[in-house]
Amino acid sequence: MVQHAEQITHRTVATPAGRIHLVEQGTGPLVLLVHGFPESWYSWRRQLPALAEAGYRAVALDVRGYGRSSGPAATEAYRMLELVEDNAAVVHALGEESAVIVGHDWGATIAANSALLKPEVFRAVGLLSVPYTPRGGPRPSEIFAQMGGDEEFYVSYFQEPGRAEAEIEPDVRGWLAGFYAALSADTMPAPGAPDPHFVAKGGTLRDRFPAGRLPAWLGESELDFYAGEFERTGLTGALNRYRNMDRDWEDLADYDGAPITQPSLFVGGSLDASTIWLADAIEAYPVTLPGLVSSRLLDGCGHWIQQERPDEINDLLIEWLAALPS
Repeated sequence: MVQHAEQITHRTVATPAGRIHLVEQGTGPLVLLVHGFPESWYSWRRQLPALAEAGYRAVALDVRGYGRSSGPAATEAYRMLELVEDNAAVVHALGEESAVIVGHDWGATIAANSALLKPEVFRAVGLLSVPYTPRGGPRPSEIFAQMGGDEEFYVSYFQEPGRAEAEIEPDVRGWLAGFYAALSADTMPAPGAPDPHFVAKGGTLRDRFPAGRLPAWLGESELDFYAGEFERTGLTGALNRYRNMDRDWEDLADYDGAPITQPSLFVGGSLDASTIWLADAIEAYPVTLPGLVSSRLLDGCGHWIQQERPDEINDLLIEWLAALPS
């Protein structure tokens, strides 16, 4: 890893967003890494050198609305169709015709839809933490509104512009620390404790975050980096992804139930609510991901999978990439 430390390159490229900031390391077949909420290219800091060492051109981007990438003002600018176009534009701006795309959290959903909508650009897709669930069923907002009984599901809580921002932005660093801890294996609330994915009536999401201890994967300097990015940009661009879920449902109507046929990989954490709640989606992979090469659940791992278990994720990614058709 040390020998590649000086080879990280930052740059911006033109996309429909205006510009996308990316970090690049290594040479070889292009692997595009897409982060989730509330993260940045930095979430892949431990994958970039490993992939470069293995002979790949690893590129981690800031999704529009994050970091140094453009943050359009309009809420609808964060719809899935726009994010897919950004990813394709990045590939072409880097002088490539195709790439493997790997995503975590929202990035997994963005990666899956990139592969679905642009199969000529994205020849394989890796999904971390959030399983592929084809478009279908009722309108998403209707589903989320029915979850939690008297409590409010966090996705519903995020819908109203300005509401979550008012909770987060007065203390970005403290909120991020709590959010990361709430979904990490070593700091998440104990079984039976109030669920941090739900908001009590009149409360805030932060009310249920663990306090006073960072997860093992997150050092003070790393938290400083994340906090600095969001203190500079605010949270609206990141939260606007959640505010387009009904719009995505409408936009992708022609893809109802559609499988992703390219070679694929899924890795989740056994303690992650995403894999627990979407266990049926994982079981449906023979139909929805017919090109699946490998599906793994890491025992005792939480949501921030490539940061909690970087060495295991690196090994799984490199093994999968090596087996892909050239």
